Amino acid sequence: MDFDAVADELYGLRPEQFTAARDTHAAAARKAGDRALAEKIGKLRRPSLSAWAGNLLVREQPDQVEPLLRLGEGLRQAHHDLDGAQLRELIHRQRVLISTMSRQAGQLAAQAGRPITPDAQREVESTLQAVLADPDAARQWAAGRLVRPLDAAVGFPAVAQDAVRRAPAVSEAPPPAARRERAAEASRRERLTKAREEAEAAENDLRAAEEEATQATRDAEDAKKRANRLKERVSELAEELERAEKEHRHAVAAERRARERARFTDRRVTEAARRAKAAAARRQRLTAEGQ
Repeated sequence: MDFDAVADELYGLRPEQFTAARDTHAAAARKAGDRALAEKIGKLRRPSLSAWAGNLLVREQPDQVEPLLRLGEGLRQAHHDLDGAQLRELIHRQRVLISTMSRQAGQLAAQAGRPITPDAQREVESTLQAVLADPDAARQWAAGRLVRPLDAAVGFPAVAQDAVRRAPAVSEAPPPAARRERAAEASRRERLTKAREEAEAAENDLRAAEEEATQATRDAEDAKKRANRLKERVSELAEELERAEKEHRHAVAAERRARERARFTDRRVTEAARRAKAAAARRQRLTAEGQ
């Protein structure tokens, strides 16, 4: 059993099918004696509806992945260079591409039997925005195993739009002070992005733990109901056993009485036969004497 193959299969399923399939694969790995793989599979988390739709887009429309990644690279470079003309062109392409791909994700989800909500649709768009703004986000999305939607709060489009407004019509080298300021701002954004990622990871872990706790509670309730049913059945079987044992004792006693009657009857038959034989002999003797 290969982990990547299992993960690809799981993240291609609808969210409501994920947990049962994951647990089945983990159990199979344990049964095969591969505890490490079982634990690794067991740690996989069920994707949200919007994350699943984003994964579905990567899987079903692979030809759309590379254009979005290239657009993201162009936007980041244009933002870095403060190339206002290029940014305006790329931002227009960004709007068209994200709108198109978001609709495609919604259509694919509906075709897969799980239409997404308007909120989930907006989260798909936010994920695509994050893909354009952040290379790490782009790599996560392209892998097709998102668990939660990606956050586009840092990066495009707000920062890019601001760059369009501030950038000169013709690119020119910024002064040293501007370069230092830009470097400081980039560093700040990087730290903020990392903090957001860590917060999001913690939130994902919390949600996963809550989901596991909820599932564990449901499993415990189901187990309790089954235990109660089995307890009732055991009680019923105990009563049936008690009745059967009582009937058995009565049957044994009846058999014993019947055997005693049979022995008594046999003795009477034997005695009666003896008396009959004696009477016949006496009659025969008397008959012979009378002649």
